[in-house]
Amino acid sequence: MTAPLTVAYFSMEVGLEPDLPTYSGGLGVLAGDTLRGAADLGVPMVAVTLVHRKGYFHQHLDTKGTQSETPAEWSPESRLEPMPQRVGVTIEGRTVLVRAWRYLVRGLLGVVPVYLLDTNLEENSEWDRRLTDTLYGGDLHYRLCQEVVLGVGGVEFLHAAGHDSVTTYHMNEGHAALLILGLLEEFAGGQVPQEVSEEAREVIRHRCVFTTHTPIPAGHDQFPAELVRGVLGEPAASLLLACDGCLDGILNMTGLALTFSRYVNGVGMRHEEISRGIFPGYPINSITNGIHALTWAAEPFRELYDRHFPEWRRDNLYLRYVINVPPGEIAVAHEACKRQLLAEVDQRTGVKLDPSALTLGFARRAAAYKRADLLFTDPDRLRRFAHTAGPLQIVFAGKAHPRDEGGKAQIRRVFEAAANLKADVRVVYLEEYDIALARLLCAGADVWLNTPLKPQEASGTSGMKAAVNGVPSLSILDGWWVEGCLEGLTGWAIGEDGGKPGDPEREAASLYDKLEHVIVPLFYDRPLAFAEVMRSTIALNGSYYNAQRMVAQYVRNAYAISAEECEGRSGREVPGIRSVSSAASCPAA
Repeated sequence: MTAPLTVAYFSMEVGLEPDLPTYSGGLGVLAGDTLRGAADLGVPMVAVTLVHRKGYFHQHLDTKGTQSETPAEWSPESRLEPMPQRVGVTIEGRTVLVRAWRYLVRGLLGVVPVYLLDTNLEENSEWDRRLTDTLYGGDLHYRLCQEVVLGVGGVEFLHAAGHDSVTTYHMNEGHAALLILGLLEEFAGGQVPQEVSEEAREVIRHRCVFTTHTPIPAGHDQFPAELVRGVLGEPAASLLLACDGCLDGILNMTGLALTFSRYVNGVGMRHEEISRGIFPGYPINSITNGIHALTWAAEPFRELYDRHFPEWRRDNLYLRYVINVPPGEIAVAHEACKRQLLAEVDQRTGVKLDPSALTLGFARRAAAYKRADLLFTDPDRLRRFAHTAGPLQIVFAGKAHPRDEGGKAQIRRVFEAAANLKADVRVVYLEEYDIALARLLCAGADVWLNTPLKPQEASGTSGMKAAVNGVPSLSILDGWWVEGCLEGLTGWAIGEDGGKPGDPEREAASLYDKLEHVIVPLFYDRPLAFAEVMRSTIALNGSYYNAQRMVAQYVRNAYAISAEECEGRSGREVPGIRSVSSAASCPAA
């Protein structure tokens, strides 16, 4: 009897717990939700990431919204299980030793071990010991060295730890693409081959799948040839730079992953279209993101769902049946969530927001294209309808990358708007946005606001987290919202669809029109009807945009291959691969 198919999931960041700073934002939180979904479905999976001893960073905001940062240091020794194995990777001609710490993601039907790679060993030089310290820190040199540890070191460590039945390597974004180098070395008997043979290409392609998350060319990791040669050495650098997808002396990590993957997907239907335009000639599919419903449903909603259809925990499709729950019960659960959020705002800032006022939530990574300031395009109009149609208050949160001056400027503009609108519209910005705060915000806001510049939102998942708590979205038609927006049922669209680049003036006007003429009157004049929108948001979007559905799609479309197909391509027996029919027929494949 063969062992079950095993997926090795590689991601530069993974959100495991709110207070473990091993994630920066959406990519890492999605990775954590993916692993929780796999554990719930019993998918045989193992994950690899870096330990990030100094985390992403702690955010500090002064009275004008100027951001400063300090390291988010933590000790894996006090939280995680040490693994005894040691492996070595070659960086700049020297051997860097790598160990790992293990975290277990426990789900309804299984457990997913997560290995957090760590170079902080006495045998390494002081510089090498810091390689796994900081998430998205340092320069290109530091980043490339980190990606060697993640990709090549991750493949080596899985073998050392006894995970020899891996049949699929899943690269979550291009940061992990150097695992391909590890597989090429493995195929060549432990040495860097002089060239990639057709046989090697086919064998490795059949073992790899790739998820791209970035909808703009500049967002993909790229390293110049001189740096690649210095870090990887001439044989490995020449091998990779000669691959399809790596042009003009640039190692493009996304191009490398595309070339060596049997299955490639974007994270939404619109993102699939955009990715095919950026990388023509590659068969890019789409699997729309989903969130781990049990993690993101607030306690009042968990209790409501348990009372009416307790099966929802093992099968999120049961959330469909919320359509039969009286809307008043939805409203009561939401009121409890809103009280929790406003209590947190008070504790953090001393600002006492009005529990009866329409509260917008806006929380995500602070970046220029996210346009947190679009809401303040016409402050006089905002003041006017806040007085005539009904009170309005907004809660913001989000970190800007330390080197992202455009993102930091966005935060300052929100603070400036808050000061100018203080007498008419209450605006607060909460620092230190993390998983714990996101849970409160996504459940406690009345409406979830999202205003990215099209077409730069690959997917976005914050609106999905809001949906499982009955919070409708008011969003630009980009990312997942192109699929999830049913006007007046799951929320409201800002602007028009059609895939054209955003028009800030028209979108701002649409945003104000929807607020003034649709949402504010509905909230204050027809509260039962507003609760019905909340109910349909759960039934339509909460039941679908979840990790159980997403992981099941990965199992059926990306992971499931037949033993005969794999052996036919590789010319060798590959143990542990189940047939497509058996893998796809069981959600716990």
